[in-house]
Amino acid sequence: MRLPPALVIAALALTALPARAEDGAVTVFAAASLKTALDQIAAEFGAKTGGQVTISYAGSNQLARQIIQGAPADIYLSANARWMDEVENAGLVADGTRQDLLGNRLVLIAHGKANVLNDDQMRDLDLPAMLGDEKLAMALVDAVPAGQYGKAALESLGLWDDVAPHVAQADNVRAALALVATGEAPLGIVYATDAAAEDDVSVIGEFPADSHPPITYPVALTRMAQDPADRAFYDLLSSPQAATIFEAAGFTVLTPPRD
Repeated sequence: MRLPPALVIAALALTALPARAEDGAVTVFAAASLKTALDQIAAEFGAKTGGQVTISYAGSNQLARQIIQGAPADIYLSANARWMDEVENAGLVADGTRQDLLGNRLVLIAHGKANVLNDDQMRDLDLPAMLGDEKLAMALVDAVPAGQYGKAALESLGLWDDVAPHVAQADNVRAALALVATGEAPLGIVYATDAAAEDDVSVIGEFPADSHPPITYPVALTRMAQDPADRAFYDLLSSPQAATIFEAAGFTVLTPPRD
């Protein structure tokens, strides 16, 4: 898929960054929904500084549990506060480094082309009728943030009890996206940024913001971070250059960018 022009421009802007990584290796554990933007940021960081950034993408719950069990992560990017809380409560977040970095939106998607619903129609959504006997793709509704947000939205709209038997749960939000992109499920609930990254799905509508908790992505250095490159990449995530890439991918930047 061709990158949007804004992503290309932002990537070029990253070349202005100082070469601070000193050939260090950075291991990042990140929510799967961050892949499109974070891959771009990591590639440009490596090209400029020589530092190697390895990113493990999965559901935030799975990543948090791996860190708590001793997995060697230098930076953790979660798709909600709960799983960052778990890592912090285990004493594994470096002091003073936790910050709310990004926000996102929750959308209903369809395989291929679909009619777009307005805000009022989304509040009066007849999802059971739209599904019929088909499946609704979602991330794990009791563990993965995208699934938890989706379940909360459906409960708020009075739809969950009727829809629950039709939910096909996936390990993370990108896996749920893939079910819809391949046509295995006609409809799904994902983040707006995921929908924007996949050409074979279309957005039917956005769930009301008040139908689910605010979607927030906290980031932190872990206590395992030692190399100067770890701090350099962490700092880059809240830079103006990274903010441009995140915004082009559809995220809301919550932390004021720092030069």
